[in-house]
Amino acid sequence: MPLVAGVDSSTQSVKVVVRDAETGAFVREARAGHPDGTEVHPDAWWAALEEVLEPALDGVDALAVAAQQHGMVVLDETDAIIRPALLWNDTRSAQDAEDLVVEGGGPVWWADTVGSVPVASFTVTKLRWLARSEPERAARVRRVMLPHDWLTWRLAGAPAVATTDRGDASGTGYWSPARGEYVPELLRLALGHVPEVPRVAAPHEVVGQTRNGRSLAPGTGDNMGAALGVGARPGDVVVSLGTSGTAFAVSDLPTADPTGQVAGFADATGRFLPLVCTLNAARVLSATAHMLGVDLDRLSDLAMQAAPGSGGLTLLPYLDGERTPNLPHATGSLVGLTRDGMTPANIARASIEGMLCGMADAVDALRAQGVQPRRILIVGGAAASPAVQQIATTVFDVPVAIPPPGEYVADGAARQAAWALSGSAEPPEWNPGGLDVLEPQPVPGVREAYARAFATVHGT
Repeated sequence: MPLVAGVDSSTQSVKVVVRDAETGAFVREARAGHPDGTEVHPDAWWAALEEVLEPALDGVDALAVAAQQHGMVVLDETDAIIRPALLWNDTRSAQDAEDLVVEGGGPVWWADTVGSVPVASFTVTKLRWLARSEPERAARVRRVMLPHDWLTWRLAGAPAVATTDRGDASGTGYWSPARGEYVPELLRLALGHVPEVPRVAAPHEVVGQTRNGRSLAPGTGDNMGAALGVGARPGDVVVSLGTSGTAFAVSDLPTADPTGQVAGFADATGRFLPLVCTLNAARVLSATAHMLGVDLDRLSDLAMQAAPGSGGLTLLPYLDGERTPNLPHATGSLVGLTRDGMTPANIARASIEGMLCGMADAVDALRAQGVQPRRILIVGGAAASPAVQQIATTVFDVPVAIPPPGEYVADGAARQAAWALSGSAEPPEWNPGGLDVLEPQPVPGVREAYARAFATVHGT
């Protein structure tokens, strides 16, 4: 049986999943850690990938890399890395994002031109930060890549022309999903000159070979990989609860939201992926568990002991600043503290309600762009928590589906590799397994309390 591998090079680690190319049946997996931080030298990703990749690839015919979006990898004329990559969660370019929005023609212009209004996460804003803060380094930039571009390029033997895919390219802020092309004047506006950028490959194209002769598919961004891995279709909204929180939907039409809440991305199949991203998701729960001196299983148990509404406590979970809403310098706020309400159970539940209320606001932003959700698919590390699953039914107003636990970003990359290997017009139909579907049981007052707390703290 032909085998394929998918790589998920995420913020925290690299995972490799090997699957049967025809059925998607699981064969094996491997993983290694990445350094923590908001800037990381790409060599650390390569070292982690080398550690796990070759042992995992026995018998594999093709592979693809999915990776964290937006990260800025800059190379000089000798293809040497100029500085550590700024990652998606590095918010130092917040002012640069505001400046670019004004200089480029305003939020409506940006949304119409590249589908999104740039915020600090976007690559284009990091290039402006580089030009402003490190002009000597900026002047040396000959190539700009994203994390998955760079890893694919290295696996292919560092060819003269690097490749990317439309999904990851759509998160740069200088590629138009609607027109399917780069916007060079935005690169010049940000960096001061136009560097080389990767060629955008077709979704199922073979873009190169590894040194051992395995076929390389284009790869994609992590959210696009997750959509492909979970088999999302129109009407599905995927809520991914990893390091960041994302809500995204597969669409046949591009979106352009001048408010900046919804990023008008492309997906990994030729369609579109309107997406809302928050900086704070699963790490809100791990931070709360650490504060309470418990593990995540005990945090879930505690949260289930509290009533909906968390005894009047509301957490605005902006522990690392926030991307949506665009509050890069915000901090978290626990509102409504009283002696009676300040219990471990209420604090545990408030952490989950706060995280999920933020994601419910994200789903509402997708609705405002024409997305009509029929169900919510919850994936990511926090999706396994029984409390997260139960509390989600009280926050969302459509059925909540819980796919089996899996590495859906890596699975999506593997499915793309199988697609490239097959030469078919459409990706293979893999069955990710049965879904646990929970009917909505909205609890009045929970989301309203979250909205009041936001207005009190942030004035809108």
